[in-house]
Parts: sequence; C-alpha cells; structure tokens
Amino acid sequence: MKICIYGASSNAIDKSFIDAGELLGKTIAQNNHSVVFGGGAAGLMGAVARGAKAKNGEIIGISPSFFNVDGILFEDCTEMIYTETMRERKQLLDEMSDAFIITPGGIGTFDEFFEIYTLRQLATHKKPIAIYNTNGYYNPLIDMLNNAIDKKFMPQTNMDLLFISDNPQEIIDYFANYNPTDYEAAEFKFIK
Repeated sequence: MKICIYGASSNAIDKSFIDAGELLGKTIAQNNHSVVFGGGAAGLMGAVARGAKAKNGEIIGISPSFFNVDGILFEDCTEMIYTETMRERKQLLDEMSDAFIITPGGIGTFDEFFEIYTLRQLATHKKPIAIYNTNGYYNPLIDMLNNAIDKKFMPQTNMDLLFISDNPQEIIDYFANYNPTDYEAAEFKFIK
C-alpha cells in the first residue's frame, strides 16, 4: 500500500513531534508499505522519510522542481518525481496513494487535509484518511468539526470518514481492515 503523508516542513517544532514522525515512518516500512510525500527533508516530512529509510522502506517524493535546491528535499528517496506546480504535486500525491495520514502541520497541511477530506466526502475517492493526533495537536480541529455537526453544517457521517489515533500501528491496522462506506455525493445535500 502506498501511504501519503501530509505534515509540517518546519524544524522549529518540538522534538516529540519529530520522534513521533520517525516512529510513523518506521511503522509504515515495517508493515511493508510505502511512503508517498511532498519530498521535504525538514519537519515531519523529513522525520517520516528518515523513519522509513531506517527500516529500508520505499520512499516516493513528489515535489515542484523549484524546491530542488540544496537541503530542501530528502536526498534518500527511492524515487523523486518533479512537477511544475504545487497543484500538480497535490494531484500526484492523491492519485499515487492508497491511503492518507495527516500529521501535525500548518496551513499547507490543513489545505491538503481539507481537500482530500472534501473529495472523500463527495465520493470522488474511497481511500481511507487518518489523523495522526500526536500530543493532541488536532484536538481543536476535531472540536471544530464536531461543532459543525452540532450546528448542522455537516452530517455526522462526515466524521465517520476519518480515523483518529496517536498510535501508528493502530492507523496501519485501520488501513489494512478498511472497508469503504458507499456514500454518494447526492446524499450529502440532506443534512439531518
């Protein structure tokens, strides 16, 4: 399985997040899955890649060619694919992946998460999505989504499209046993 990782590119984050990212990469590789990611060497992108590398895992980086500057990209990818734009990069990340893990990150990660989540909600793909909730980082986001449900801005079935855990093996096991719900986009106009 090719697992897409979305996450921080910042090295300024607490070491506990970096350690959790490396553990995630190791867990993916130990379970004979591949990492597909934005190709960065820093932050959680780099941490996950280093973890996968430590366990001889396959690492596929996808990056706009303008990031091909010393020190920006992870040099030990099994394969590096270059795109012209960030939009192309996101599309390839989506198309090449069988599942998605959102690790802690900033606005780029939020953008990637909400796009892939929206596409799942609209039934344009049926791939599993997990939030790797290290140190409770995404608790405010989860609260916001539940508030949207409480206020009838989205149905409870939208939350059922996400798996949330701070344990990498639980996420991999969820992916292994994933059975997609056959939502049709038309169903979501009827919010109950």
